[in-house]
Amino acid sequence: MCGCKEKKSDLSLISGILDEYAKVPGSLITILQKAQEVYGYLPVDVIYHIAEATGNSPAKVLGVATFYTQFRLQPVGKYLIMLCQGTACHVNGSERILAAISENLGIKNGETTEDGLFTLSSVACLGCCSLSPVMMINGETYGTLTPDKALTILKELREKAEKEAQA
Repeated sequence: MCGCKEKKSDLSLISGILDEYAKVPGSLITILQKAQEVYGYLPVDVIYHIAEATGNSPAKVLGVATFYTQFRLQPVGKYLIMLCQGTACHVNGSERILAAISENLGIKNGETTEDGLFTLSSVACLGCCSLSPVMMINGETYGTLTPDKALTILKELREKAEKEAQA
């Protein structure tokens, strides 16, 4: 870890989840999914709490959380950019889009902007091959991208966030 003090999570937020699933065999992934929905990611203290509640070792819980790419161990920005790198997207220029986004935001894959607004994540496939190249931001799909089109979308999201912050 970073050596910095991580703030303590409110573990009571997942007590209902643990009450429902902790004793159900094979429910660890479900518990982790639901915990991530609550916190936006899986903080270290939450992983330890889940381990204790389910009778698993922290190493096992962390092993599951790091094995599956759906789980995040770091907080993400307000806008999670998932940029497809599947075959169709790759052939149609997703690497150029990744380079443009990285340069524009000043972050690499897996990083979050300093202002906490954007997190960039390259993913294997979004299942939207006919729209390639494609990215998904907070569940909304943007297809037939070009580097310029992708940057325009990010600019619009930044402006929207600024307006919301002023309201």
